[in-house]
Amino acid sequence: AWLAEQDIPVEDGCLLLRRVVEAEGRSRAWINGTSVTLAQLRTLAEWLCDIHGQHAHHALLRPEAQRQLLDTHGGLSELAGEVASHYRGWRQAARARLAAQKDRDASEREREMLAWQLRELEELAFDPAEWLELNQEHGRLAHGARLLEGAEEALVTLGEGDFALASRLDHLVSSLAGMAEFDSQLAPTQELLGSAAIAVGEALHALRRYRDRLDLDPSRLAEVEQRIAAVNGLARKHRLQPEELPELLLATRARLAELTRLSDPESLARAEAQAEAAYRTVAGQLSARRIPVAEALSSAVTEAMQTLAMGGGSFQVALAPQPEGGPEGLETVEFRVAANPSQPLRPLAKVASGGELSRIGLAIQVIASRSAATPTLIFDEVDVGIGGGVAEVVGRLLYQLGSERQVMCVTHLPQVAARADWQWSIAKVRLGEETLSQVTVLDQTGRVEELARMLGGVRITETTRQHAAEMLGVA
Repeated sequence: AWLAEQDIPVEDGCLLLRRVVEAEGRSRAWINGTSVTLAQLRTLAEWLCDIHGQHAHHALLRPEAQRQLLDTHGGLSELAGEVASHYRGWRQAARARLAAQKDRDASEREREMLAWQLRELEELAFDPAEWLELNQEHGRLAHGARLLEGAEEALVTLGEGDFALASRLDHLVSSLAGMAEFDSQLAPTQELLGSAAIAVGEALHALRRYRDRLDLDPSRLAEVEQRIAAVNGLARKHRLQPEELPELLLATRARLAELTRLSDPESLARAEAQAEAAYRTVAGQLSARRIPVAEALSSAVTEAMQTLAMGGGSFQVALAPQPEGGPEGLETVEFRVAANPSQPLRPLAKVASGGELSRIGLAIQVIASRSAATPTLIFDEVDVGIGGGVAEVVGRLLYQLGSERQVMCVTHLPQVAARADWQWSIAKVRLGEETLSQVTVLDQTGRVEELARMLGGVRITETTRQHAAEMLGVA
């Protein structure tokens, strides 16, 4: 659906992402051959791949991260977002009520000023079309005497004087018509003058009509000038152009309506109560759905701890009631742990050592990933601080997860690497002045050598190789 919205074609159910990073630092990206922005590439990648970094377990110490993990694990993120949105609406309604009570006098003064300003604007009844016509009429009335004088002069010249152009043209046309009977070469000239005589006649009729309609009414001129002065005066008062007065009228009317609404304490109190009720309804739904998710996650992580050298330990996702409510809901989420059966459950941030935190964090990530829809999971050195038999258990956990979806793991532990279906070796090599990263796909012999190196360090012996081969055989 997202690809269709972005007008990105799909053929044979294939999806190909490509990004080219140039040496200068610029980059370009494509999805199925269609050029896209980096933001689009990132949006799509979030549905395809989930990355767990080596410090992800440290983030689990933050209450916000714990709550987000629980909601994501339970598929409650959308509902949690609705709760946060309703909470913001409730708080906004509460702030509006308090502000109205606090600024009642100032609000009343502003309302009175806006009401007076609105009356002025409505009484003016400014209309842009009328304003244009008004200015044209004013120009005509203000220069009426000059226009009449010019029209009379043109009429005298064309047809009403002793040497009127119209009569002289008629005489010329008649004379040339007689001459054209003896010489046809004069016919075109006679036709041109005939057309000119017709045009002059039409101009005479138009000028007479204009002269008869010309209004020199001084009272109308005074009325128009008074209207123009009123418009300009109100525009100057508000420091804007006359054409902007309609926009000011709409803004003033809207602001006055808003202040009138906010000046009603009972209305604001009802709005606040309705917002709070809506918030508590949605938050209650979230609370009810969080409880079974928290219990299931607690049980699953506790079970995983038994195999991670924390036998008898327990894990709990505690939901502490928060009656007053908050953007996260009607409870706070806290991860609690007891490393040994004799210890009480306490906040994860206060009791877990570095090694314990790594193991618990890895267990939570693996369990949470099982419920996610993301098809590819990348674990980037999440097994730091783990070794021995625990590392073997971690490898088994990742292998089980790999049977359900694609799992890629960056690791320095041979017990984890031996569990993989495929193994790549990544090393830095120096070519001249450049240092490059080299990736090699290992065959069975290469895997034995790489596992032996991981086990034995710099010097690899036959015993180390046998150990590595045995690990692969067991895996």
